Amino acid sequence: MTVFFFSPLEQFEILPLLPLYFGGVDFSVTNETIILIVIFFIVHTFYFFCTNGKDFTLNLIPSKVQVIFEGIYKVILGLIVDNLGLNGGQKFFPVIFSAFFVILCLNLIGLIPYSFTLTSHLIVTFSLALFIFIAFNIVCVRTHGLAFFSLFLPSGTSFALALLLVPIEVISYVFKPVSLSIRLFANMMAGHTLLKVIAGFAWTLGACSGILFFVHYIPLLILLPLFGLELGVALIQSFVFVILLCIYLNDAVNLH
Repeated sequence: MTVFFFSPLEQFEILPLLPLYFGGVDFSVTNETIILIVIFFIVHTFYFFCTNGKDFTLNLIPSKVQVIFEGIYKVILGLIVDNLGLNGGQKFFPVIFSAFFVILCLNLIGLIPYSFTLTSHLIVTFSLALFIFIAFNIVCVRTHGLAFFSLFLPSGTSFALALLLVPIEVISYVFKPVSLSIRLFANMMAGHTLLKVIAGFAWTLGACSGILFFVHYIPLLILLPLFGLELGVALIQSFVFVILLCIYLNDAVNLH
């Protein structure tokens, strides 16, 4: 395993904390595994404090945490209704809401020093996008049967034009989870790399003497607005991810 010491890419390295091998298969506990367990705990705790903790129903008099929960709930529900309609979209609310909340937590936890950003790994974002995309296609096939293939051939298309359009439509359709995952991965990795570069520059200047020591306050001040910008990117990318999921789901349900 290659280690990038003193490199901005070092923060993205997956480190085995508890090596476990069974039959030649690697089941090691890594820093990625720990973050997943932490995210599960955070999500469960958030739901617990939003509800009464017994039957997971909302309180009549909402707490501050429940107000945040209800705000996110309304935004995601409005997004689903706008794309899928009130009756056809509500049954897909749990998966869309869960995807948004989990991705948001994964993005935000990476901003904590000495933490780990799972969404900065393409395999993580691609796996998440691919499994959801496959699920949407299963829904489409169960709903429309063979009419599913009409997605690749617009109505009224001549045979000669279909020979050109069908391969283009198939390629663009297959690459939907790829573009979805790359967008999230690239934005999170670029932002965290930039923060690491500027923080490392400030650290290097701070170790110097004379005028260079005082200069290191400049990159430190630059980090403050960049950190706020990265917080916004973490929220926006989570929202963009679920917006595209709703658009793809609308195509699958309504054959657009």
